[in-house]
Amino acid sequence: MAATPAAWQHTTVLLVEAVDAVAIRPEGTYVDGTFGRGGHSRALLARLGPAGRLIGFDKDPEAVAVGQALAADDPRFAIAHESFADMAPVLAARGIGQVDGVLLDLGVSSPQIDNPARGFSFRFDAPLDMRMDTTRGTTAAEFLAGADERRIAEVIRDYGEERFAVPIAKALVARRDGGTPVRTTAELAQVVARAVKTREPGQDPATRTFQALRILVNGELTELEKGLSAALALLAPGGRLAVISFHSLEDRIVKTFIARESKEVVDRHSPAMYAAPKAMKLLALGRIRPGADEVRANPRARSATLRVAERSVVAA
Repeated sequence: MAATPAAWQHTTVLLVEAVDAVAIRPEGTYVDGTFGRGGHSRALLARLGPAGRLIGFDKDPEAVAVGQALAADDPRFAIAHESFADMAPVLAARGIGQVDGVLLDLGVSSPQIDNPARGFSFRFDAPLDMRMDTTRGTTAAEFLAGADERRIAEVIRDYGEERFAVPIAKALVARRDGGTPVRTTAELAQVVARAVKTREPGQDPATRTFQALRILVNGELTELEKGLSAALALLAPGGRLAVISFHSLEDRIVKTFIARESKEVVDRHSPAMYAAPKAMKLLALGRIRPGADEVRANPRARSATLRVAERSVVAA
């Protein structure tokens, strides 16, 4: 049975923990880089004072519509139909050069997964789209229709961490060469199921392939790297960066970024006696995982990891 709009609800993961991590200053300016359905934004606004500001970002037109309704009710809030990777120019256009906190809740939201028309899930048969921003870009079906076997295998291996990437790619190209390219989620799931010989108990054979194509179509890893750098440049001293990730590829990028920016750097091209280390830009504050109660109530929270860092005072 297909899901209905009433079922397309989103339970915000690590809601209290993420908002606590941002350490709201009542008169501060904050960014919710992944507005979604506004769970984190509403909690942030509840802690902001009358002069506080919150700017939300989302690529999904449906999420932006929800954000516009919130903005109409609360003048402290504004929503931008843009990627968080582009937060700097969007904020600059609003006269904002520094912020006191940035929150990113990565990955796909429950309404996107549960709406068959979006093509994110193998649970429903639908056009194989997978774009978070349905107004632009290449769909997953279009990618599979044009890419060669080597490129398809590379994407499924690197972004899905799928050990059967090569046989999956071969099967997809063979089907395409036979005149019936994959165009729907059910077709893709069927091809993968035939190509994958074994799978972990409880995991659908298509899980990793769907993840890989979604990451590719939306440029998620490149966007994350750009967004982290943009957030660091915008954070005021003492400002917080809080990032929730849902799989190892995302978490590795966040962990590596925070670790790199939390170290003093010595310019080894300068004479040692003159090589004063460049001050670290971030202070890593820790890693938080959902508790057992949250995972029981919302199984999609089980893979979430929240990492938190604070902008240090950089010497002039």
